[in-house]
Order: sequence, then C-alpha cells, then structure tokens
Amino acid sequence: MIRALAILLAALLGFSAALAQTPPAPSTDVRVALDTDAGRILIAVHVDKAPVTAANFLKYVDQKRFDGTLFYRGVGAADYGFVQGGAQNDPKRLLPPIEHEPTTQTGLTHDDGALSMARYAPGSATGDFFIVLGKMPAMDAQPQQASGDNQGFAVFAHVVEGMDVVKAILAAPKSPTAGEGVMKGQMLAAPVTIRTARRAP
Repeated sequence: MIRALAILLAALLGFSAALAQTPPAPSTDVRVALDTDAGRILIAVHVDKAPVTAANFLKYVDQKRFDGTLFYRGVGAADYGFVQGGAQNDPKRLLPPIEHEPTTQTGLTHDDGALSMARYAPGSATGDFFIVLGKMPAMDAQPQQASGDNQGFAVFAHVVEGMDVVKAILAAPKSPTAGEGVMKGQMLAAPVTIRTARRAP
C-alpha cells in the first residue's frame, strides 16, 4: 500500500512539474510565398536568427522588388545543387548592400531547402539569393581556414513547401553559351520568372 502511494505521489509530482514547464515560444519566422512560372515556393524567413539578412529580404518582398525577377542559374543535378535568383544587379531594384551574417553567428547551415544570399566579398550582398538542395557545409563559414575568404554565405530562411518546384528549376536545361567565368554553362536556357513575392499566412 505504501509503495503504491509512493508511486502515485511521484507520478503526480511529475505531472505537476510537466504542467509548470514553460511552453515553447511561438515561432517568429515570417512566411513568404514565391509564385513562379514553375509553381509556388513557400519559405520561412528566420527573422530571429538572421535579423539583418532577413530584414533585407523582407524589404525586397514588401517593396515588390522581386516581382518579375528570375531564377536564372542552376548548379548541380537531381537532388543536389542550388538554384539562384533575384535582382541580377538591376539598379532599379537594388537596395544598399548589407552586413554579412555568417553561419557561425546565426547557427543556421546550408542544409536541404536553405535560402542564402549570393555575394562577392563579405558585406556585398544585395538582392540575389539561392536555394540549396541537399547539404552543402562547404558554403558555411569556415573560421578554421586561416587564409582567404572564410566567411561563407548568409543563410536566412528555409523552404517549407515547394521543393519539387526547386528541383524542377535545377533540372531545367542550361544554356551552353550564356554566363561568364564560372557561371558559363550554369545559366538556365529558359529562366523561370518570379511573378510575385508576398508575405503569406
């Protein structure tokens, strides 16, 4: 009898402790729908983890600067690689470059479905981004690399729905002549239009 009461008491105490625990904080992610000629891509923008980069992306969305832009580049094949889109240095669309937020600072990584900013030198990102298929840790910051640019690219969001659309864009035919330097042979023969980019419920 005493043993049964002890077990019951322990269970009740455990239940009370569970009730006292703070519920998980609601997500602060902002959802954005990219409606493209190939279909809809729904993303979650991580405003809490990458505040500078996320705020920049949302400015482009809210000011409709992505409307009519293109997914124009695809690197890789099948389920591994990335697709790139955005303003393509159009001066009418560009906002000023933003401070670089490395993955060592945000805790985000270039895993499947990650969105990250295209850039040249750290701090040069504006209105072009790419979506990763598969895991690409080499794109993360590499602080152990003593020389050269070791800052990686700035992840700021993840695809929630529409990875099939991203895969279709990656698999689309490439032009053998378009593009310069390393981009030659990576440009889509028929770029995919981003019709609209809007915040979504």
